[in-house]
Amino acid sequence: MMSAHPAHVPSSTSLTSATWRRSSRSVGMNNCVETARLNGELLAVRDSQRIDGPALLFGAPAWQRFISTFIAAN
Repeated sequence: MMSAHPAHVPSSTSLTSATWRRSSRSVGMNNCVETARLNGELLAVRDSQRIDGPALLFGAPAWQRFISTFIAAN
């Protein structure tokens, strides 16, 4: 099933309403990602070192599957 939401945005700076957050576990690390909730429907993910770069957008079910798969693999 195709989502009506875009899969990415070319520049995360266009997400003006986003409040970006970084995990407290990543303090002092250089290879981090930041996340932001958008309109309660989407989660945006970007590279913390390229804050003006692209962002990937996930719906809640897709993000949950991603996290579950990552945890199961580790």
